[in-house]
Amino acid sequence: MEKDRLAAFSDGVVAIIVTIMVLELKAPHSAQWSALAPLAATFASYALSFVYVAIYWNNHHHLLYAVSRVDGTVLWANMHLLFWLSLIPFATAWMADNDFASAPTILYGAALLMPAIAYNLLTAAILRADGPASTLAGAVGRDVKGRASIAVYLCAIAAGYFVSPLLALGLYVAVAIMWFAPDPRIEKIVAGAPDQR
Repeated sequence: MEKDRLAAFSDGVVAIIVTIMVLELKAPHSAQWSALAPLAATFASYALSFVYVAIYWNNHHHLLYAVSRVDGTVLWANMHLLFWLSLIPFATAWMADNDFASAPTILYGAALLMPAIAYNLLTAAILRADGPASTLAGAVGRDVKGRASIAVYLCAIAAGYFVSPLLALGLYVAVAIMWFAPDPRIEKIVAGAPDQR
């Protein structure tokens, strides 16, 4: 299978995920500015989730850019990632509807943790298909940022349970900030520029 078909399918799923999330933003029936205040938690949750989905889409694009071979394991690993990403709208809505209460905020953390794990599994599947001498293997390296993200998600989930949901939210935002600027390693390797890891 060509990687272009995999990318196109993934793009379509991500577009549907974003559409489902934005449908949770219900317009108020009042024409007063004050009618928007109750939507603050919903909008904040949507904005954070939109950033996360955009980060995954962006990094997925970079990942597939360097792929030379797609096999069945890569296809299923990609579907695994898309499955977990598709649950982000549900977790977002539950967290927003309950004003960042503990249980929904913890579930939201799980909804962020699982795609991070799935993304690592997808990367591993691609590396197996392409081989250890591939362009992507040279670009990915030790993936310290990816592993650190998983550790922060686990800490945030624990913080949401034992300390405060707001602390957990702060950690979710911190990971998003960490990934907001895409990692240019793959582009530099593909373009033949020196690696800056």
